[in-house]
Amino acid sequence: MKIKNNQILEPEKTLPIRMEADILVVGGGPSGIIAAQAAAEDGLKVALIDSRSFLGGNMTIGLPILGFLGQKGNQIIKGLPQQFIDRLAAKGGASEHRPCPLHMSITLVEPEAVKNAAFEILQESNVEVLLYTFFSDVILDGNALKGVIVESKAGREAILAKTIIDCSGDADVAYRAGVPCEQGNEVGGTQPPTLMFCLGNVDTEKLRTSIAEEPRTYLTDFIPAEYFGQNNQFIVVGLRSLMQKARQEGFSLPVERTILITGLRKGEVWVNMTRINGVDGTNPSSLSYGEMEGRKQITDIQEYLIQYVPGFEKAYFVKMAPFLGIRETRRIIGQYVMTKEDILACRYFEDAIAVASYPLDIHHPEGGDCTLQWCGDCYDIPYRSLIPQKINNLLVAGRSISTTHEAMSAIRVMAPCMAMGEAAGRAAKIAIRNGLTPATLDVHQLQEELLAKGAFLRLERSTSLA
Repeated sequence: MKIKNNQILEPEKTLPIRMEADILVVGGGPSGIIAAQAAAEDGLKVALIDSRSFLGGNMTIGLPILGFLGQKGNQIIKGLPQQFIDRLAAKGGASEHRPCPLHMSITLVEPEAVKNAAFEILQESNVEVLLYTFFSDVILDGNALKGVIVESKAGREAILAKTIIDCSGDADVAYRAGVPCEQGNEVGGTQPPTLMFCLGNVDTEKLRTSIAEEPRTYLTDFIPAEYFGQNNQFIVVGLRSLMQKARQEGFSLPVERTILITGLRKGEVWVNMTRINGVDGTNPSSLSYGEMEGRKQITDIQEYLIQYVPGFEKAYFVKMAPFLGIRETRRIIGQYVMTKEDILACRYFEDAIAVASYPLDIHHPEGGDCTLQWCGDCYDIPYRSLIPQKINNLLVAGRSISTTHEAMSAIRVMAPCMAMGEAAGRAAKIAIRNGLTPATLDVHQLQEELLAKGAFLRLERSTSLA
């Protein structure tokens, strides 16, 4: 190994092949788990790698799952994602889908139950799971991926696969393969991450009834007081006047709204109020700063809640999320780029593979507020937005599909990501079974399988592709 011009010249190496698979899923978050399950359904050899010691991604950091229900109250995410929730609920690890005036619906999940359920599902599906394994690079032959390079305690190795599904959330595989990608808004600003944390011994009944009975004092954003009178487990977004008072009295609070999510366990509340602007989720130095800054912010947030918000008087710190909740990094430029206009127009697509209804929800790259816009109903996610340019045997599922910055703010929540995972997994399987690439398969065959397996698609179709 030589140093030249402040760079390291790495000698050529012969890498061992760790395994060969029909389909490799990179990333074990909401989309990756469902993608691997769907891909393995009829016996193909499927593998999944993840750098952490567990599966579940953002389902393990204290967030509720948003988006199973549409803006008209109907369930729009079904199929394998619903089966995942059913498995959790059977063990007391998930709530029902609860309508929410702000988020359409919230589904509370227990992080540890998510990890266990994910392991069970993939083991039952005979998916080979490799944890503690970092994706490092791609093995590329022209426009075809032959596999990936991984790094672990075992060293640098190769995994070969006929088709790869990028569920990294950051378009890691696509980016390394040379797929055109974008990041952030027109000036590169991305939605800031949040470090979730959990408080225990909260009197959630006092909090709930205070908001329900004194709405003028505890004003919430878009959520009427009646909601709190009807729901024992709930989400709070607002209390701006309390925060303003706390700031006037010396508290440093990074956001404009109090965001609280009651847990499944009595007295448990997850807090979504840290906000670290300027973090680049693809840069380890920036992520390291984000982790440390997030922890610093928690001190004032916790004291604010205890001193100003009813029900928190005797609350204490319980735990912190195992990693930053990243809202936005890279997005691929695929065969079709979903736009804000597609969402607000409740757009139908002939190649729809999922239906979503979550609003445009942009946490401002600067400052501590956010902007929301609703379409009034549902919109389709087209298959072409999962297909990257240039690479033939790669699919992308999750928040890094082909969208604009604005459209990504709507499709990024977990229920739509799970639905995209199911579509990607089934598409990869169909392509291999028919000797095709994901880009050349018959989308109607994919749609038929999705419907046959219980997924939800809107029956009306536009007359032509957009």
